[in-house]
Amino acid sequence: MTRPASGPAAGRALPRVPARALAGATAVGVVVWSTRLVGILALAGGLLAGPRRMLGEPFRASVGLPEIVGVGQVVVTVVAGVGMLLLAAGLRRRKRRAWALAVLITAALTAVNLARVIGPAHGHGAEAAVVTALLLVLLVVTRRSFPARSDPGGVTRAARVLVQFAVAGVAVVWLFLALNPHRLAPGTAATDQLVQALLALVGVSGPVAFTAHGVWLDDLTATVGLTFGVLAVLGAGYFLLRSPEPESRLEPADEARLRAMLARRPDPDSLDYFALRRDRTVVYAPSGGAAVSYRVLAGVALASGDPLGEQGEWGAAIAAFLERAVAHAWVPAVLACSEEGATAWARVGFSVLEFGDEAVLDTAAFSLKGRAMRGVRQTVARAERAGVAVDVRRIREIDPAERAELARLARSWRGDAEERGFSMALSRTADGTDGEAVLAVAHRDGVPAALLQFVPWGRDGLSLDLMRRDPAADTGLTEKLVVDVVRWAGGHGIVRVSLNFAVFRGALERGQRLGAGPVARLWARILHVASRWWQIESLYRFNAKFRPCWVPRFLLFPAVRDLPRVLLAMLEAEGFGGRPPALLRELRR
Repeated sequence: MTRPASGPAAGRALPRVPARALAGATAVGVVVWSTRLVGILALAGGLLAGPRRMLGEPFRASVGLPEIVGVGQVVVTVVAGVGMLLLAAGLRRRKRRAWALAVLITAALTAVNLARVIGPAHGHGAEAAVVTALLLVLLVVTRRSFPARSDPGGVTRAARVLVQFAVAGVAVVWLFLALNPHRLAPGTAATDQLVQALLALVGVSGPVAFTAHGVWLDDLTATVGLTFGVLAVLGAGYFLLRSPEPESRLEPADEARLRAMLARRPDPDSLDYFALRRDRTVVYAPSGGAAVSYRVLAGVALASGDPLGEQGEWGAAIAAFLERAVAHAWVPAVLACSEEGATAWARVGFSVLEFGDEAVLDTAAFSLKGRAMRGVRQTVARAERAGVAVDVRRIREIDPAERAELARLARSWRGDAEERGFSMALSRTADGTDGEAVLAVAHRDGVPAALLQFVPWGRDGLSLDLMRRDPAADTGLTEKLVVDVVRWAGGHGIVRVSLNFAVFRGALERGQRLGAGPVARLWARILHVASRWWQIESLYRFNAKFRPCWVPRFLLFPAVRDLPRVLLAMLEAEGFGGRPPALLRELRR
């Protein structure tokens, strides 16, 4: 997925230097693939007819065991196989709890296979016993390669879910049996029905006999019971193995340190100031000279923008971030970093995907003259004729009462819509701590009708943070605001103004060119359809009308297999989807 960057370094591929966050990665890979192999073999042993016969009549008859023992072994083998395949994902992320469970399941499988070997089944199961025993030894030898901590409350939650589903399953099956006594053999006791319900959870037939008219009830109760049993195991496994997802919060001391870093950096990035969002966490280089800010969502530690601080310390900050991600079994990823930042992340083995472009205006060169700016010029002129006036001020110049009123208006204009933005949004309006931020307010007949908020981009730049407009106000106010901010900036020492980030701008533009190929046109069409929900094309069109300079932004992730999870976390962070808030509160609770 790595691709050359465009811009100042066009023609130079981003470097990719393989590196490991922790030692023992090769051993972990061997364990993961061995676990998958054992899981597949266990499933084959439980589901395929040939291996199942190894657990059949010859073995049971030789030791005088009832038929249920053979069936129980099949169920245990199948469940263990599924469990090993699920645990492989946790082992790949070095989870200590996944390692412990893998040891227990592998030991159980080894015992089952050895029981088959020592019986008179002519040595059947010897190969499987050797494979599981070798995996058990490998797990014990590589135990230090699995340090990652799981959710600290996972054991309690897992036990609660296991019991809740098991009790619910037993109750439902017992209710079916109790309500249909005429479909059971005469004289069936209530205790037999309870035992039948309990055994149904693991797919084993109990002592209840059914009449000829009750065969369907036998199938129904067996299916319902096993379904609840599987849900109990899967639900418990999820809570037992899931990564911790702490609620990120920027402490006041961290905010002060980051502001000091921003003030010292000679050539800051346009997204640096957004590291001051208060729903992020910070990890520092050992020297304290650089930092990475991030938020944890759905098992992904999502950083945004470039590392902060001294560029020579970026590597140490990135290493500290990766070590923390490994320690908590998080998938590390970076959203919307610049070419310089992408280069630093690529050096530690991250894959790089050009994800969109940032629109940047040069205040000295900006003009409404020319045919290309005709649409903006007419929109601005129409707003001026309608009596729209714009005030552009630093937030420190606005008195607290007015700031509070503007913040209230911004919230009311948003209505019930989801608060969006993570990589290029501060998530607060007219806050007194952001004194150098710029607030532009459009008034119609003396009443605020729209506003834009820009955060500092170093000493000579501004970066767009917030766009809000009264739904009842006329269109064209936003264009008027942008033009007036650029004009104001030119007279106040501001040489560059960053507008919105346009996702997949290059793909949209290429797909609409004359002679574009079928793949480019198809991709552009998909983005056009997606824009009905995610404003992909509309943001690009809005930015493009100001004739900006396009600066590429990149998405970085460890491996292609992690990309779906990273994209889901990114959508949730930006407010375009993901898990419902009620579900998030329940999961954290």
